[in-house]
Amino acid sequence: MIRRMKISIVAAFLAVVALSEAGIAQPVKNVDSSAGRPVLERQFRERLAKLAQTRIGLTDAQMTQLEQSTARYGPRLSKLAADERETRRQLRVELTSPQPNQQHVGQLLDNSVQLQKQRVDLVEAEQKDLARFMTPVQRARYIALQQQFRRRTQELSGQRAAKRAAKAPVKLP
Repeated sequence: MIRRMKISIVAAFLAVVALSEAGIAQPVKNVDSSAGRPVLERQFRERLAKLAQTRIGLTDAQMTQLEQSTARYGPRLSKLAADERETRRQLRVELTSPQPNQQHVGQLLDNSVQLQKQRVDLVEAEQKDLARFMTPVQRARYIALQQQFRRRTQELSGQRAAKRAAKAPVKLP
């Protein structure tokens, strides 16, 4: 729950940054500070969609198809990313233990390769789906926009980690 809230906050911040970078940021009007999370998330998704539509140059019909494609592939890509993170976490645990379990490390490495193959297959299927209604230039812009959001998310995540480390109490021997 807390992790999901943090992700929502980061996503909202990214949207504000991206909107301001795109030059289409508009002052927020009539924001009800008591508005519930679903309302704020809906507003965020709408502004993010508008940004994507403007940057990529999609028609309303294309936006509808993009939303459908995102609904089809988004959950699968998210699950795959979570599986990859968990595999990396387990691998870190094994490699930092005094006596790593060779068999488990081997299984984790094999699993990591399988997950990478699944990711390639899923991205390929998604690109074929996008090619049905987007031009190659629009797809390239969409990929660039996705990468920009990922980079910014990673930057913010790194900044948060550095702040946490700076605030952490110093352990004395």
